[in-house]
Amino acid sequence: MIYTDKEFCLEVWGPMACFTRPELKVERVSYDVITPSAVRAVFEAIFWKPAIHWQVTKIEVLNPIKWTSVRRNEVGAVASKTPIFIEDKRQQKNSLMLRDVRYRLYAKLEFIPVRNRKQKPDENDHSDENPAKYNAMFERRAGKGQCFTQPYLGTRECSAAFKLVNPETDALDAPISESRDLGIMLYDMDFETDIKNPPAMFYRARMENGVIIVPPKDSEEILR
Repeated sequence: MIYTDKEFCLEVWGPMACFTRPELKVERVSYDVITPSAVRAVFEAIFWKPAIHWQVTKIEVLNPIKWTSVRRNEVGAVASKTPIFIEDKRQQKNSLMLRDVRYRLYAKLEFIPVRNRKQKPDENDHSDENPAKYNAMFERRAGKGQCFTQPYLGTRECSAAFKLVNPETDALDAPISESRDLGIMLYDMDFETDIKNPPAMFYRARMENGVIIVPPKDSEEILR
């Protein structure tokens, strides 16, 4: 059987977003636009199964890139068996975040045959499983605005609204008319190498008239 991957498109938006640069440890500073890993997380929040993988293909930036600075209290300790006295561990930190963001996100729903899955199949799995049912499940859920968890834009405090769109039939707003080299950006975490402590993957992101083409994870453009 030949398995085909289907590309889906979502529009997502929210008042705030923060796609944190991992090289900045003290203060939170966002990338200029959403990262592929954050895009994947949005699709997975709506629908995910061990039999599928989301491969991000394209990002369209629909709103101008705007910034805001937020100062807030954070707890400078990790929760453990020992009680934390918040007043003793409270820290004030600045966050440079994006505001009023809107993106059009494209990703392929890739079907994974049973023999190639990392997770052992249960008794209901079949080697001749039809990927079309997963395409239909995602379309149904996304079309109704359903999700397993609330999608967010980088951090969980930045919740996102979304809708399923069809670029071939729907009347869509054009991306912003801006081009820029976004530099080295976080691509995703390499869970296939180490599921407990996955190393980070990066890529050179470029925006052309509001459009960012995302290379596949096995591309030579991915920096490990």
